[in-house]
Amino acid sequence: MKEIILTAEQASKIDNHAKEKLGISPLVLMENAGRAVARAALGLIDKNRSKGIAVFCGKGNNAGDGFVAARHLVTAGEKVDVYLLASGGRIRNEAEANLNILKKLSNSIFQVKNLENLASIKLEDYALIIDAMLGIGLKGEVQGLFKHAISLINSSPVPVLAVDIPSGLDATTGQVHGIAVYAHSTITFVANKQGLLIGRGPKYSGKIIIQDLGIPLKNYDF
Repeated sequence: MKEIILTAEQASKIDNHAKEKLGISPLVLMENAGRAVARAALGLIDKNRSKGIAVFCGKGNNAGDGFVAARHLVTAGEKVDVYLLASGGRIRNEAEANLNILKKLSNSIFQVKNLENLASIKLEDYALIIDAMLGIGLKGEVQGLFKHAISLINSSPVPVLAVDIPSGLDATTGQVHGIAVYAHSTITFVANKQGLLIGRGPKYSGKIIIQDLGIPLKNYDF
């Protein structure tokens, strides 16, 4: 069977079809994705469990996957610090719901408001960084705190697990939007993303893990 490879537009259409035609709740998809991220993270830190995990989150569904992953890692007994690069008021819908759940389980959620906050993060204290900042819907060049956060992460020797796509990498073209996370591994959902395989994608994505979310693909013409 031929491998299915999706553009960002195709991936978004599949998500919408799952919600509108199949009745699969976005909360279910986010839960499945976040749980898979947590499993992958536990596998990556198997021999280095004494250090914690840093989860960098933005505001959208990518961040929501990060919140779910953080919850599962916390309940597994891991030390997890979540760094929010978007203000709470900009986090909505399923991502907001999962952030609110996480807040009831963890007091290690930190708002990154400025460069001073960012500079105070000691990445050497962590065994793994989870990149859940910018997903496949990225438009335009990475700017502001996200740009500086990516630079900080890239300057660290700590392994990075990217959620769906390394932040700053175009999921369709493999183009880097100014700056992108160098991931050691990328867990991507439903099917592989074209941008991970072409352009500068292979340089930034590391090992690719493809995770099924329970969406049937047999009715799509790729």
